Amino acid sequence: MKWIKRAVELLGEIERTQEEAIAAAAATAARVIGAGGVVHTFGTGHSRMGVEELFPRYGSYPGFHPIVELSSTFYTQVAGPNGMRQAMFIERVEGLADQILANYELRPTDAAIVFSVSGLNAVPIEMAMGLRKAGLPVIAVTSMRETTAVEPGHPSGTRLADHADVVIDLCTPVGDAMCQIDGLVEPVGPGSTVAAVAVVNEIKVRTAEHLAKDGLVPPVISSAKLVGRRRAEELFEGAYLEHARRAAEVLRKP
Repeated sequence: MKWIKRAVELLGEIERTQEEAIAAAAATAARVIGAGGVVHTFGTGHSRMGVEELFPRYGSYPGFHPIVELSSTFYTQVAGPNGMRQAMFIERVEGLADQILANYELRPTDAAIVFSVSGLNAVPIEMAMGLRKAGLPVIAVTSMRETTAVEPGHPSGTRLADHADVVIDLCTPVGDAMCQIDGLVEPVGPGSTVAAVAVVNEIKVRTAEHLAKDGLVPPVISSAKLVGRRRAEELFEGAYLEHARRAAEVLRKP
């Protein structure tokens, strides 16, 4: 078990070093969601996985507001229309973040989590800049080894981590891949996805703990195998409607 061993070591490093940052992120999310607001979540490329892991899926609840641009995340086509060349180009386009944010009412009572392993591409950097300028607390989920490996390419000379109130380090190595193979120069087996999913679920669980103390947890999407078909349907419907209500409130209107 080569990659699994490295993944376990990676998660252990996150557990040892990111306690304070994860606790702060959960406290912020609970404060916002408990007050009826949203925590915007954003990522490009494979970093969209962290967004999807937060909501919607089993064991999740409304309050986390996913923002994902398909043009910068649709990697499975690989080549041709909607291919990776275009997607990787788009996530570096300056000014795109402002156009995305123009769709929303940016309220200081809300918050945001921005995912970017490298923390160097223009779109996540400018998303954080725009959100923070509007007064929202920003949580960055990034790899500090990766982001500090090279000089920033953004005209501001900054990284995503420079525009965050809380920085959660994914602790992944430069280049992401974790396993060296005999006879192969390039390492294989990236670790950022398992790291991001672990961080996301730790935030989700801790946020729920805060909310539960005050009886403020929104409907939790649950399997019929656990709660029965009727209750599962009620929870799904309740979660979708609650998400729609919160999302409608932050959608920019005339």
